Amino acid sequence: MTMTKQAFFKSEKISARDKAATTSEVARRIIETETANRTRKTARLRQLREAQPIEPKPIRPTRRRKTAIAA
Repeated sequence: MTMTKQAFFKSEKISARDKAATTSEVARRIIETETANRTRKTARLRQLREAQPIEPKPIRPTRRRKTAIAA
């Protein structure tokens, strides 16, 4: 390979439509990957949550209301 301008820079220009199509395709792939990862993570967390034993909430004694003192 000789060191020429054509070796390093492309002489042909890519149309705007092709650039937009490439960008859309890459964006869709990224979104699909993120969606798949999110779904997988949600399923894993749901399994972990369902595997934990259910503990009843402790019952706190109710507070007695203070009555107003008539003056």
